[in-house]
Amino acid sequence: MDLLESIRNIKGVGEKSAALLAKLDIYTVADLVHHYPRDYDEFKLPVPVNELREGMVASVEGVISRLTSMNGRKKVVTCYLSDRTGAVKLVWFNQPYIVKLLKPGFRYLFRGTVKRDNAEFAIMQPKMYGRNEYIKLMEALSPVYELTKGITSNFISKSVKQVLGDIEFEERLPAAFRKENDLVKLSDAIKTIHFPKTLKDALAARRRLVFDEFFEFLMAVRRLKEEKTEEKNNFIITDYSCCTELLKKLPFSLTSDQAKTFETIKKDMSSKQLMSRMIEGDVGSGKTIIAMLSSLAVVKAGYQAAIMVPTEVLAKQHFADFEELLSKEFGVNVALLSGAMTAAQKKKVYKTIEDGETDIVIGTHALIQEGVNFRNLALAVIDEQHRFGVKQRRALKEKGLNPHILSMSATPIPRSLSLILYGDMELSVIKEMPKERLPIKNCVVDTGYRNTALNFIRKEILSGHQAYIICPMVEYSEDSDGENVIEYTEEIKDYYNMAALKEGHRDSIRIEFLHGKMKAAEKNEIMERFATGNIDILVSTTVIEVGVNVKNATVMMIENSERFGLAQLHQLRGRVGRGKWQSYCIFMKGCEGKDIDERLDILKNNNDGFKVAEEDLRLRGPGDLFGVRQSGEMSWKLADIYADADLLSLASEYVKAL
Repeated sequence: MDLLESIRNIKGVGEKSAALLAKLDIYTVADLVHHYPRDYDEFKLPVPVNELREGMVASVEGVISRLTSMNGRKKVVTCYLSDRTGAVKLVWFNQPYIVKLLKPGFRYLFRGTVKRDNAEFAIMQPKMYGRNEYIKLMEALSPVYELTKGITSNFISKSVKQVLGDIEFEERLPAAFRKENDLVKLSDAIKTIHFPKTLKDALAARRRLVFDEFFEFLMAVRRLKEEKTEEKNNFIITDYSCCTELLKKLPFSLTSDQAKTFETIKKDMSSKQLMSRMIEGDVGSGKTIIAMLSSLAVVKAGYQAAIMVPTEVLAKQHFADFEELLSKEFGVNVALLSGAMTAAQKKKVYKTIEDGETDIVIGTHALIQEGVNFRNLALAVIDEQHRFGVKQRRALKEKGLNPHILSMSATPIPRSLSLILYGDMELSVIKEMPKERLPIKNCVVDTGYRNTALNFIRKEILSGHQAYIICPMVEYSEDSDGENVIEYTEEIKDYYNMAALKEGHRDSIRIEFLHGKMKAAEKNEIMERFATGNIDILVSTTVIEVGVNVKNATVMMIENSERFGLAQLHQLRGRVGRGKWQSYCIFMKGCEGKDIDERLDILKNNNDGFKVAEEDLRLRGPGDLFGVRQSGEMSWKLADIYADADLLSLASEYVKAL
C-alpha cells in the first residue's frame, strides 16, 4: 500500500470507522502506522487475592458469590470473587448484561485495576477472559493506543498489522551510523513499536523513531538558522520613551530578569541584525509584559505587531489586557482574530490589518491563514511557542518583510537542551518571580485522602474562589485505568450534593468537565465560563495546561499524578497562584512506590520550574517512557526532551555533520 492512501482502502475500515478514526487525526495509511501505542499491556499470571494492592492492574481467578444488580441513574453490578486466600469485590457500571454472563459458584478469570472502596479493595470495570484466551495473551506485549469511543485497541492493531506487511519504508541513515549508535532499521522500528515481543524490543524501536523525530525537527531549525544569517534589520527601533511611560503607569515594577530581558530586546531591535529571540520563563514569571512593551515600541515607530497564541481563551485574555493598557493611554488600535469568528467578522479585521488601521493583532492559528495581509509587520510574537511547529513559525514570519521574531515559552528547559532546540534563536531566561506572587503550597497524598481534599476544595469554593481537578483520561475505554473525566465529574457532583444535604440545603457548586476530544466551540465556551467565574470547579484533562489565566483559581488537585512527567505537573500547577490569594496544589497518587514518592516530593518541596526540569532530566528512565506524556511537546509523537536528551544531542551532532 501507499502511505498516502486513504484508510478507507484498508479491509475492515468502513465509512463509520473512518469517521471515528478521523477524531484521532487518522486519515491516511501513514497516519495509522504513525499512531504509535501509548503503552503496552503485559498479561501476567493471576495473583492471589491477598496479594492485591491499590493501584495494581491485576488478574484474579476464583469463584463468584453475592451477585447483585442495582438500577439507578447508574446501573451497578457487584459480586465477590473468592480464592483460597480471600475475597475481592468486583464492580461494573452501566453494564447490566454482566448479570446474565455470571453464575454464582462458578469459576472465572478477571482483570482490572485495584481501587479502594471504603474499607475494602475492589476491581472496577474488570474484564472477563477465558483461560485459553488469557494464556495466549500472556505470550506477548499487547499495544495500548489512544482511543475514541467506538474504536478499540484491538481494531487499531488489526488494521496496522494488515498494512505493515505491504509497505516499504525508505531508510535514510547509513548502516555504519546506525550500528555505531545502536539504532535499528526504520522498517523494523515501525513494525516493532506496534508489536514488540519484549519491552527491550519496544524501547529499541522507540529509540530509532525518537531519533528521526528530533532529526526532522532540527533540520527545519537549521534551515531557519541559515536563512537568519542573511537577514538584515528592516525595522530599526531606537525610541523607547513610550515604554518608559507605560512602566510608570504599571502597578508593579519589573523584576531584574524582566528588565534585563527587555534591555536585550531593545538592543536587538535597534541593531543592524534582525531579532530572533526566545524568552524562556517559568509559569507566571511575567513574559507577557515584555511582549507588550516590545509591541508598543514597534507601533510608536510606525509599524505593526502580531501576537500568536495557542488558544482562543488566551487570545481574548491578551486582547483585553493589551486594550486596557495601550488603547486609552497610547492610542494603540488592538484587534482580535480567532477561528471562532464568523467569515464577515474576519473579513472586517483582515481589512483593518491590510490598511494599517490595526496596530497590534492578537490571535490564534487564524493569524497565518491566507486572507491575512499586513501593511508593515515589524514584530511577530509567538506565545507558548512549543505549541507551534517550525512551519507555523515560518508562516507567521512570512506575513511580513522579515519582521523581528520574539518567541516565548513557559516550559522550563535546561540550558544545554535549550541551545539545541532553539538553535536559530538567541536565548533569554526569566527565572525571578514577581514579588507579589505568593508561593504555591503543595502536598502529596494517596487516594485515602480524597474526601479530605474534596472538602478542602469545597471550603475554598464557598469562600469565593475556584478550583481545577485534573484527570489523565477522557472516558473509560477497554484500556484506560486513569480517572474517567466524565464519570468522575458526576461522582464529585454526587459527593457535594450529599455534603450539602447533610447541612440541610441544596448544593450550589457549579461543576463542568473539559477534555481534548470536545469540539473547539465547546472547549472555548467552557473555558470562557470558567475564566469569567461562572464555573466553580473545572474537571479537566491536560487541555488546560496552557491557555487560561484565572486569577481567582486557588486550588488544583491532580488525580493519578504519578502518570505525568514532572515538568508537565509543574506546568499544570502554574494555572493556580496567579492572583493575590494563597494557592494550593494537591498531587493525588493512584498507586504507591518509592520512585513515585521520590519524584512527587520534588514538586512538593519546590516551585522553581528550572530546578524541576533539571530533576526531571535526572530521574527520567525507560520505565517512564510510556503512558506518561499526555500532550505533545514540540508536536512530537514519541520524543521527550527530558527522557531522550541523549538522542536530542546525537541528532544535533548528525545535523551538523550533514
